[in-house]
Amino acid sequence: MEDKKMTVFAGEYLAHSGKIAIVVSRFNEAVTGKLLGGAQDMLHRHEVNDDNIDVVWVPGAFEISGMVRQLLATNRYAGVVTLGAVIRGETSHYDYVCNEVAKGVGQLALNSDVPVVFGVLTTDTLEQAQQRAGGKAGNKGSDVAADILELIDLHKQLANA
Repeated sequence: MEDKKMTVFAGEYLAHSGKIAIVVSRFNEAVTGKLLGGAQDMLHRHEVNDDNIDVVWVPGAFEISGMVRQLLATNRYAGVVTLGAVIRGETSHYDYVCNEVAKGVGQLALNSDVPVVFGVLTTDTLEQAQQRAGGKAGNKGSDVAADILELIDLHKQLANA
């Protein structure tokens, strides 16, 4: 019996030559602006230059998926980050927006050869959102920026395997 060596693939947080798009919702900008700042900081710490980062503002979280689809169609991006904040209100609007943005971004990620990460906060209160945008719970924008770097590297490794 022939011994076969197991191959393990693991992405690293590496700067690369491709561009990264960050799609960010203007609604709840007090929160999403902090998410964007966290994402940009993480990318800069990993030597991604500003000329390799495109920030695209959309009116609200619901519009994120459509913009991601359009950006993916350009074939200009190595990865796409999504950032938004949907905070529960007194109506069912919250549920519809959360479901649709999650479903839309998820479908795009599944159907694209370009990594897409989900950084849309879905919280019950403004305080919870603030805690996830640079407060005690960290910064989700920073987390998903690290995720996109890891996924871009992993995609490159698998393409060259």
